[in-house]
Amino acid sequence: MDRNPVAPPVVVGVDGSPSALDAVAWAADECARHHVPLRLVHTYFLPATGYPNMIVNASEVLAAFDAQGRLWLAEAEAAARAVAPGIAVETALFSGTAIPLLIEESANARTIVVGSRGLGGFTGLLLGSTAVALTAHARCPVVVVRTRVAGAGPVVVGVDGSPASESAIGFAFEAASTRGAPLTAVLSWTDVLVESSFQAVRFSMDWSEVEDEQRRLLAERMAGWQEKYPDVVVERVVVRDRPVRALVRAAQHARLLVVGSHGRGGFTGMLLGSTGQALVHHAPCPVAVVRSG
Repeated sequence: MDRNPVAPPVVVGVDGSPSALDAVAWAADECARHHVPLRLVHTYFLPATGYPNMIVNASEVLAAFDAQGRLWLAEAEAAARAVAPGIAVETALFSGTAIPLLIEESANARTIVVGSRGLGGFTGLLLGSTAVALTAHARCPVVVVRTRVAGAGPVVVGVDGSPASESAIGFAFEAASTRGAPLTAVLSWTDVLVESSFQAVRFSMDWSEVEDEQRRLLAERMAGWQEKYPDVVVERVVVRDRPVRALVRAAQHARLLVVGSHGRGGFTGMLLGSTGQALVHHAPCPVAVVRSG
């Protein structure tokens, strides 16, 4: 297999959980498609207190955490090689907390991949403020593997019509192209402001004109990318619906759901707060969060 020794790796947070092993398998397949190395990392946090010093001392606890971490990394490497035997795999063990480590790793990574449920150093990784921190501050795309998906489904991308979604669209086109998959671009144009704050004007608005304008925006955003990836068959979906509901519905049989971390309109703040957490909990396929810029 051709390898690019200087290519940034795909980095996976490993903690011994089944969810993390799903993330490893997804990442190994991604590495094989792009001919890049895989880097498996685990970190453990050693509390200063909380264990009975008369029975076990700090050095023994440290040795136990270290041994367990190495075992989990070995299991993860075996899982990766079972999916993609020819890829280069590197493992790294750290002591500390998960989010700072993954943010630091993201500076030199192609993608950060994590499971949606975890143990050990990555417990609760995609719940609450931890998820917000990772998607907000990682310097590369973050992929959350909630469940592994095989088959011939499409890649789905959420588009909001703004320049902020360009990075997500590009990521989605590349993902579709390398998988030989079709791409479904979804623009949800129902805005909470329109639905709640302007009740009086809702009934006088020409919704067909609004929909036509959204279709035009979606076509503009997709045009340049379709020229770059002529092999990708694209379906454009413009729907008057809430973003999470529209995307979950579109991704029912998808291989990957791609969203931006910032936007406007129906996708404003998609990965900040309850909307983003809803996607992590309910998306039926892996979710890629791609920051703009």
